Amino acid sequence: MASQVNGHSSGSDAQGGKSLREDLQEFLGGEALLHELDDLTKVNPVTLETVLRCLQARYAADMFYTSAGCTLVALNPFKPVPQLYSPALMREYHAAPQPQKLRPHIFAVGEQTYRNVQSLIEPVNQSIIVSGESGAGKTWTSRCLMKFYAVVAASPTSLESHKIAERIEQRILNSNPVMEAFGNACTLRNNNSSRFGKFIQRPLAQQMTGAAVQTYLLEKTRVTCQASSERNFHIFYQICKGASMDERLQWHLPEGASFSWLPNPERTLEEDCFQVTREAMLHLGIDIPTQNNIFQVLAGLLHLGNIWFADSKDEAQSCQLMDDAKCSIRTSASLLQLPEDPLLETLQIRTIRAGRQQQVFQKPCSRAECDTRRDCLAKLVYARLFDWLVSVINSSICADPDSWTTFIGLLDVYGFESFPSNSLEQLCINYANEKLQQHFVAHYLRAQQMLSPATQLPPLEYAVEGLDWSFVNYQDNQACLDLIEGSPISICSLINEEGRLNRPSSAAQLQTRIESALAGSPCLGHNKLSQEPSFIVVHYAGPVQYHTAGLVEKNKDPVPPELTRLLQQSQDPLLKVLFPMDPEEKSQEEPSGQSRAPVLTVVSKFKASLEQLLQVLHSTTPHYIRCIKPNSQGQAHTFLQEEVLSQLEACGLVETIHISAAGFPIRIPHQNFVERYELLRRLCTRTSAGSHSPSPDEGHSEWSPHTKGATLQPLLQDILHTLPALTQAAATPGDPAEATPVPVHCGRTKVFMTDSMLELLECGRAQVREQCACCIQGSWRRHRHRKQERQRQAATLIQAAIRSWLARKHIQRMHAAATAIKRTWQKWRIRMAFLASKELDGVQEKHVSQVPLPLGSLLLPQAQTSLLEAIIRLWPLGLVLANAAVGVRGFQRKLVVWACLQLPMGNPSSYAVQTAQEQAGVTSIRALPQGSIKFHCRKSPLPYADICPEPSLHSVTGFNQILLERHSLASLG
Repeated sequence: MASQVNGHSSGSDAQGGKSLREDLQEFLGGEALLHELDDLTKVNPVTLETVLRCLQARYAADMFYTSAGCTLVALNPFKPVPQLYSPALMREYHAAPQPQKLRPHIFAVGEQTYRNVQSLIEPVNQSIIVSGESGAGKTWTSRCLMKFYAVVAASPTSLESHKIAERIEQRILNSNPVMEAFGNACTLRNNNSSRFGKFIQRPLAQQMTGAAVQTYLLEKTRVTCQASSERNFHIFYQICKGASMDERLQWHLPEGASFSWLPNPERTLEEDCFQVTREAMLHLGIDIPTQNNIFQVLAGLLHLGNIWFADSKDEAQSCQLMDDAKCSIRTSASLLQLPEDPLLETLQIRTIRAGRQQQVFQKPCSRAECDTRRDCLAKLVYARLFDWLVSVINSSICADPDSWTTFIGLLDVYGFESFPSNSLEQLCINYANEKLQQHFVAHYLRAQQMLSPATQLPPLEYAVEGLDWSFVNYQDNQACLDLIEGSPISICSLINEEGRLNRPSSAAQLQTRIESALAGSPCLGHNKLSQEPSFIVVHYAGPVQYHTAGLVEKNKDPVPPELTRLLQQSQDPLLKVLFPMDPEEKSQEEPSGQSRAPVLTVVSKFKASLEQLLQVLHSTTPHYIRCIKPNSQGQAHTFLQEEVLSQLEACGLVETIHISAAGFPIRIPHQNFVERYELLRRLCTRTSAGSHSPSPDEGHSEWSPHTKGATLQPLLQDILHTLPALTQAAATPGDPAEATPVPVHCGRTKVFMTDSMLELLECGRAQVREQCACCIQGSWRRHRHRKQERQRQAATLIQAAIRSWLARKHIQRMHAAATAIKRTWQKWRIRMAFLASKELDGVQEKHVSQVPLPLGSLLLPQAQTSLLEAIIRLWPLGLVLANAAVGVRGFQRKLVVWACLQLPMGNPSSYAVQTAQEQAGVTSIRALPQGSIKFHCRKSPLPYADICPEPSLHSVTGFNQILLERHSLASLG
């Protein structure tokens, strides 16, 4: 659980929780990769999340078929995959010894049904139920199964029978384009949506020849009413786009003609292939003249849709045609070969029979009633035409019914539908899905040997593992079926009763009756925020809101007798076949008031046909194919989990998953269980004294993949013994945890548990890991602190040694440098002294010691004599220091001058000043122009002696000025 700091969840804890969940999912599904799981019942755990992740992984790997127990889940790839439906692949599945061991495929289902029929094992007859919402691929799946049966049909014994079989199989395949052209349309969700249900039976005696088609609930209202951005049936667009010029002239379909019942004609679809439909009809035995007659009738229906009426100012007068509709009524009557005036009169005037004598009254219809009668006429003609086509197809592909010993049925039904506005069509469709879902759940429970209320048999896997099993309560949909079709009162009975009342139907009144009569049903709801009268039915796939407006009228599906009599007057050959003059039918249309038979409503007809279908399915072994649409945009490589989840709920797989989860959905092999939860034995060691703790060698043997069950059993028991302590620790203070049995069972090879027990085990494992982590963290901190202390001491010692070494090296370098400087200075001083003495004249100076000094003469002290001898005997430097503005003063200056000029230290009166030719040394120093100084020497052998230095700030600028003479040095003494 993520901790909270100041009321907010810690981000690191949330991230850690997510990683733990991912780790748990990886552990539970670690036996195989998700895309390698061919059966959704093998995912671990059996939850919606894992099922969705498995389907998404297989869809990304281009694996579009996945088993789910007795169900095959088919994902629509939304891209051509020709190698997935090739004849070679069909033969591979047909020739395989065990097709169920191959990858899941619709061919595997087809081959299984084919072999089951040949094996003659009860029940012999097989059925395949293909379901899914619009655009999921039901039509394509049915088409591929029909091709599969055509390819793998049993080989005949003679050449003649082989030709007959090929001809019948080709007719069966050609029936698909015809039924799709007349029964499919483009909707918002699918460009080729089937707007009817069909059940195709493939008989099999010695070989598979022939078929029989049965249809359910054609959406004939699409002929006259299409939703926005949707189209009419494909055949109308095929006629307008594929007919030749002569046919257009014959059927009054000029280029660019506009029809009210033909929306979005500019859209071009793959299904708009007129020639394919014509060739298929020709192979089914419908010749060219009959085809032209069919298309002529359809063209007459298109012109009938352009007939519009204007409101009548007087109720006693009939509504008149609009100006643009006069040509349309004439053209429609011509194409349908009906008299124009009776056609118009039938649409404008209603015939009423009343009284005991059945007196006939005629009443002008309002504009809305005229439009309704026009639409009713078109729907009646198209419905009769579609039923006639089905009968023609059956007559051309159907074998002798007496030879039907066994058969394979293929049911292509609508998927569960829920739109913003739902009416009678959606109620019937969802009612059929409820019945099929009940049949599916019952079969699934028997197939998986899960518990059913009748048998109460344990699941097969539980029996193999030796588990004690008891009844699992699962919620079926019987309550919803009782609400829709129950006796004596249900939604269907109330709608039928409302239609039989001799009064106008009110939507609000119907809603009130349903809510008051069925208020006790848990599957009935009401939307208080809805502004229109409606009721809500809670189906197995979710709640659906049905609007009551127009519900009764659609259920009655009234066909005025005068419309039928009008069509019986037609001179068209096809309409004569569709509407024959039957005396019995005429007598039923005009019954007496006392013996009037009840009229069959749409709900009653649909319920009867559905019951008949279910009787057939109950006598067969069903196989289910659930077609799933990965996204509503029809894009390849796009998998939207929310949309897929809603479809899984609609086709019943979610309910199947819930049933599977009602027992023990978590099933972990012993080895994996020990490897993950072996550390829980620490809790047992802590709570019970003297528990054995495995040695390292034992632990190594436990982790070996070759560990036998006998070795794992003690470890399993030790782990399971910790569960009561975990349960008690997780229970609240007032919860009697000890009385609750632990929902975990140890089978022969697997451990079975519930989601709550898995969560408890994970919490205990997390607790032990947290304790171990704290211990590891403390040891690590202690180790790190000790290591850092040792590193600090070592660094201090190294730094002290380096500083000592650096100091020694510095002193050594300084000493060496000082020695070198001293040695070099001494050499330079000796050399300069030698050069200076050599430069001067070789005059011998009289030593001071030879001249007697007077008593008052100045004698230098011993310290001054030593200082004088230590002065560098470089006369130019001394001269500069003596004449510098700053520098030495007083006695030190005199010493410098004396040293430079090499003057005697005695009394100056004791020696005479010699001339330059007689005495050595400098006689005088004179100033030269521009401040340069020239030393007058008797001889100057020094190089560069005549080069004057740069004038300085304190230079003397006097010309030939005597700066210093030797005679004036006497005063310095």
